[in-house]
Amino acid sequence: MRYLFALVVSVVLAACAGPDRPKPAALAPNVPLMNVRAVWSGSVGTVDFPLDVRVVDGRAYVAGGNGTVAALDAQTGADVWRAHLDTPLSAGVGSDGRYAAVVSRANELIVLEEGKVLWRQKLKALTLTAPLVAGARVFTLSSDRTVSAFDAAGGQKLWQQTRTGDPLVLGQAGLLTAVGDTLVVGFAGRVAGLNPANGNARWETAVVSPRGTNEVERLVDVVAGFSREGNQVCLRAFQYAVSCVDAASGRILWSKTANGGNGVSGDAAMVVGSEGDGRLYAWKRKDGDRLWDVERYRFRVLSAPLVIGRSLVFGDDSGNLHFLSKDDGSALNRLMTDDSGIAVAPVLAGKTLLAVSRRGSIYAFRPE
Repeated sequence: MRYLFALVVSVVLAACAGPDRPKPAALAPNVPLMNVRAVWSGSVGTVDFPLDVRVVDGRAYVAGGNGTVAALDAQTGADVWRAHLDTPLSAGVGSDGRYAAVVSRANELIVLEEGKVLWRQKLKALTLTAPLVAGARVFTLSSDRTVSAFDAAGGQKLWQQTRTGDPLVLGQAGLLTAVGDTLVVGFAGRVAGLNPANGNARWETAVVSPRGTNEVERLVDVVAGFSREGNQVCLRAFQYAVSCVDAASGRILWSKTANGGNGVSGDAAMVVGSEGDGRLYAWKRKDGDRLWDVERYRFRVLSAPLVIGRSLVFGDDSGNLHFLSKDDGSALNRLMTDDSGIAVAPVLAGKTLLAVSRRGSIYAFRPE
């Protein structure tokens, strides 16, 4: 039933972005103050799962919900390899540049090397978080709070840690990353640093404490999409807060109330993210003080943002790609992809910006 609840929560969230939501104001005419040119486009199949586009050594690893997995040359868009798994996907893509990993809707972890399936392993539960491939291992985070580690070459399970289940779980990807030799994982409203060799906890910290009168109001989770500078990891707790954590000790550096559902981005000076109603907020990275906020995108469904150079970029549900000044949130440019909407936070590969639509079209741009 817990996994059914995860799907129910996804439906509730989708309804919040449905046709009955308030209509957004019309966008102002585009005045391009920053030159951005299109360089190539491609396709990977409809994206109907929480895709994570992974970029390693000039390759972009992408996947479609129908089971297509591809490694693309990020500069040209040419296939380095492409595999058709013939099974719908629920999570991916994770890669270290050698191995690529996805999870099927049948809860099967599938690991490939140069487009060839190396091995498959059955997982205990629904998995929406892209696997992490690091240190010759593949790590997974499932919706029942189980973290597992596998040998990347042979698929042997090395260890597994399971937390007490929650009445409801969020139907989107969670936090799973490595900072130095620590595996950083989100569990409901908590973040833990695990030893990747055996799964033992080195530290665990409550980012937020759930509140509310029912299980839906108390639903909290640390979502995918974070900003890392050194040991400092800034992240979002769904519906509750944006926080920064010292991943070496687990100490909370600061936390600010924020009612959003997407991950955050940032650089050495700032952290930026969008609220559930489309407002954009930027915070100082050192202490969380507010830098600026923008309301002109209210009631649009926004992707998580990406901070690049002097700008930040994000997509919306109409397929627009917005470029803003990171100094004050003023508009720099706006490009159109397709009307299916942007499916995932834009990703930078060298000097090439990649955006993927829900239709599965991949758009590559060069900001100048």
